[in-house]
Amino acid sequence: MTRFWLVRHGPTHAKTMVGWTDLPADLSDTAALQRLSAHLPQAPVISSDLSRAIATADALGPRPRLPHDPALREMHFGQWETRAFAEIEAETPDLIRAFWETPGDVRPPGGESWNDLANRTWGALDRLQGLAPDIIVVAHFGPILTAVQRALAVAPVEVFAHRIDNLSVTSLTFGPPSKVFAINHCP
Repeated sequence: MTRFWLVRHGPTHAKTMVGWTDLPADLSDTAALQRLSAHLPQAPVISSDLSRAIATADALGPRPRLPHDPALREMHFGQWETRAFAEIEAETPDLIRAFWETPGDVRPPGGESWNDLANRTWGALDRLQGLAPDIIVVAHFGPILTAVQRALAVAPVEVFAHRIDNLSVTSLTFGPPSKVFAINHCP
């Protein structure tokens, strides 16, 4: 059984909905990156194919690398991409409220739903299962939460109660039985 060490990329400082937009990560907090690297096992690293995840994975130091995987990207927000929540709420209040309050099949225009994201992420993690005892996955808020949802066997709305900070580690396995070792641990 593979233990996944899910790392959220460094901050972008964007105050908008950022999914597939390729913004760089601020990796200037070298002390935090050193603590993070020291906390993680010497294990293969895979990241989403977005530059903020790739650069964060690079900053973890010399570890074996697996090819970047677009299935580990953040949720695709479609027409909401790089727009402020207040701006979207002013245009489509019922849709954005449903998107956050009843996650599942609700989609932003031209984007993907929570269930789409979960299925994409779970498929990527299933492909990695068994490749190594430990695998470090540098990804995004949404994919990490979908992994927590699967490991805890809870509904999407329940998993939204968890924070996933930049440069945090969430560690888990998928069973049977699944086990969660840490959520949002900041070394």
